[in-house]
Amino acid sequence: MTQPAEHRATLTGPSLRRAITGPMLFLFILGDVLGAGVYALAGTIAGEVGGAIWVPLLVALFFAMLTAGSYAELVTKYPHAGAASVFAEKAFKSPLISFLVGFCMLAAAVTSAAGLSLAFAGDYLAAFVDVPAPLAAMVFLMVIALLNARGIKESLGANMVMTVIEVSGLLLVVVAAAWFLRSGEANLARAVEFKPGVNPMLAVLGAALLAFYSFVGFETSANLAEEIRDVRKVYPRALFAALVAAGIVYMAVGVAASAVLPMEQLVATSAPLLEVVKASGLDIPPRVFAFIALVAVANGALLTMIMASRLTYGMACLGLLPQPLANVLAKRRTPWVAIVATTLVAIVLTQTGTLAALAETVVLLLLFVFLSTNLAVLVLRRDPVGEAHFRVPTWVPVLAIVSCLVLLSQQSLDTWLRGGGLMLLGAVLYACNRMATPLAKAD
Repeated sequence: MTQPAEHRATLTGPSLRRAITGPMLFLFILGDVLGAGVYALAGTIAGEVGGAIWVPLLVALFFAMLTAGSYAELVTKYPHAGAASVFAEKAFKSPLISFLVGFCMLAAAVTSAAGLSLAFAGDYLAAFVDVPAPLAAMVFLMVIALLNARGIKESLGANMVMTVIEVSGLLLVVVAAAWFLRSGEANLARAVEFKPGVNPMLAVLGAALLAFYSFVGFETSANLAEEIRDVRKVYPRALFAALVAAGIVYMAVGVAASAVLPMEQLVATSAPLLEVVKASGLDIPPRVFAFIALVAVANGALLTMIMASRLTYGMACLGLLPQPLANVLAKRRTPWVAIVATTLVAIVLTQTGTLAALAETVVLLLLFVFLSTNLAVLVLRRDPVGEAHFRVPTWVPVLAIVSCLVLLSQQSLDTWLRGGGLMLLGAVLYACNRMATPLAKAD
């Protein structure tokens, strides 16, 4: 058996500092959700559904809000680092299930960071400097690791600045579209047009899978539970407010993109929002928007790696990963071993696939995590706690489970094989850790 969560302090020495306020948490979640996804995927979504880009974004927001309700209940009920793996351990009483849930979350986070590093090292960076993409991705991840190790307060201070910049970039797209609308050349009717020859309902579901990638990131915040001040009051408010704000911005950007450019032009570029700004006639230097896009990617990678290191720390505290991963810097109070380990894995992953392939794998892995968390809400209703906490109606996790199954049905065979391989790797790591831990054998 693993060590119970209540004993984590005896395993790790210094505990994590509660330094995250409500506004900081709101910007953390907003910054993580408003990442590179919308900057890169608007054209891909248009290729699936046509000009009605905002429709699958709205569906994806609804799906995300359902699962967010389950996270809000469980985080306020069990405010521990480790999040999904902690919930699975308490609900299913199985170290293997707890490990696999946590490992899927961890694998998704590190895979996402690897994909974001490739996005950072691509065409947007090429607008400023010509360097080999693998080298740029590696250096980028190392810089992120150094900022992460410096401290959660410093990391979230940087996140606040970067979130303001990336939100301003998305709002700039909306302003550019409004400017273009004045010329009389914009076509708002395209925002309600579906791709010719497709079933609108099936097209929206297929595109919702891509749009869902633009909303994942909210679950990252659950791993900061031990560092949030007054977590039971602050967490639900910040979570739902950030998701709604992100959804409004996304749908406005979707309508703006369709109004300015036809579907064919959106699909033909890997930087669709940059093309929207260029076509609008608004006199904005391309390098300015490229800089904003780089900030958005960097912000997403920073927040994802913060989550990955905290999740690794939490799983190590539970005995699900080797105990040294729970070591914390005495002065900075950051999980330095976990930061080093997750950064090295992300660097390796940058050599294994494209951004699109890594993004699809991220969604698949997270859907399994979300299924576990939504089931855990229902199971743990039988486990009362002394502290008052947020609670959602029973239909919320039920509908959330259905939404996860619907999105899983849209995944390709290649993605299933890639995700299955990662989960198999997780099972092997679990077995190795069990054999190497005398305590686990004795229990």
